[in-house]
Amino acid sequence: MKVLLIGSGGREHALAWKLAQSPRLTTLYAAPGNPGIAQHAEIVDLDPAHIEAIVAFARDENVGLVVVGPEQPLVAGLADRLRADGVLVFGPDKAAAQLEGSKGFTKDLCARAGIPTAAYARYIDLAEAQAGLARFGLPVVIKADGLAAGKGVVIAETDAEAQATLGDMFDGAFGGAGAEVVIEEFLSGEEASFFALTDGTTAVPFGSAQDHKRVGDGDTGPNTGGMGAYSPAPVLTPELQAQAMREIILPTVRAMAEAGTPYSGVLYAGLMLTADGPKLIEYNARFGDPETQVLMPRFEGDLIDLMLAVAEGRLQEIPVPELSPRVALTVVMAARGYPGTPEAGGSIAGIEAAEAAGAIVFQAGTKRMNDGLVASGGRVLAVTGTGESVAEAQAAAYAAIEHIAFPSGFCRSDIGWREVAREAAGSEAILRDPMNGG
Repeated sequence: MKVLLIGSGGREHALAWKLAQSPRLTTLYAAPGNPGIAQHAEIVDLDPAHIEAIVAFARDENVGLVVVGPEQPLVAGLADRLRADGVLVFGPDKAAAQLEGSKGFTKDLCARAGIPTAAYARYIDLAEAQAGLARFGLPVVIKADGLAAGKGVVIAETDAEAQATLGDMFDGAFGGAGAEVVIEEFLSGEEASFFALTDGTTAVPFGSAQDHKRVGDGDTGPNTGGMGAYSPAPVLTPELQAQAMREIILPTVRAMAEAGTPYSGVLYAGLMLTADGPKLIEYNARFGDPETQVLMPRFEGDLIDLMLAVAEGRLQEIPVPELSPRVALTVVMAARGYPGTPEAGGSIAGIEAAEAAGAIVFQAGTKRMNDGLVASGGRVLAVTGTGESVAEAQAAAYAAIEHIAFPSGFCRSDIGWREVAREAAGSEAILRDPMNGG
């Protein structure tokens, strides 16, 4: 089978790496891809924003399945056009992709379906939004309604910060994404990511993860697209996952189907684990980045088989996907200046040595120049290690990073720190347990 993968980041490299392992695959195309993806796929010079060109390529090359990695083409309607042309697609139609494309759309759906989430209000006028802040305490969460590359969310600690944030959003700080704003109550708890696959009728779980959004050690500094992640997330216990499926995922799938906009693809739910149980923070309409870089190494099945079952509406006919109990942890290496203006052109070497040490290095913002690899974006590499525990996977990832020469890059030194500390505390408690002779 011929497969076309849309996208060029670390998420897409992880998907290409897994897709290439399928015995069903004859040719994997990637548009526009990157040097890492090129190790597994034939690179096609297509812009993900050029929908008609992608449809024509899929038709002319008899592509059996199109896998859409990033959210922008989904929100723009790429999946609709491909399906209209008879091409199977892994990813939701434009109407269903509003679950990520509009924060307000998702909040309204939660209200209608009784899905647990934070209290909220929607505004299209600055003065009304600033007056509406009085409905919420501090801190308060302010979100640009549309797509903002993962950066359109601000947790304001003071009224002055909240007022200024609203002013910035309505003034175009996030482009058209801030033309409408959602204000939410602040939820207390620990965040976790939960993934489910659905064909519009059936839904099945596909693992959990926790990521680190802040740029600095100790989860400090500005938010980024993600500086690292690990999977599974032990805080999201089997009981909590079952509750999330029952109270959040399945009601969403039903509500979307009842509205005539069935959702097909992966549902990535950002959850807050509160004292009252899991609550939905937001949905993404695609796999996460860098979460995909820790989910794919754990997935033990054939990704093409699984995606075809979703695309063909027969998810109930196949076994529930299995993920390895082993832990995967990825550390993002970013270009100096990120998440502001990243320094481009920095040389990169040592990836082969890192992989020889047992890691998987997924490329994101890279390009070939003068026969060498250089940085071309903010997040450049995702170095993934595995182990029997978060501590083991963390050690494997950082040991591999020692082999990589990227002078103009940086990474956090503590990805997974909270869970490593919990593991250590648990081990210490076991050693001190008198029943264990400690």
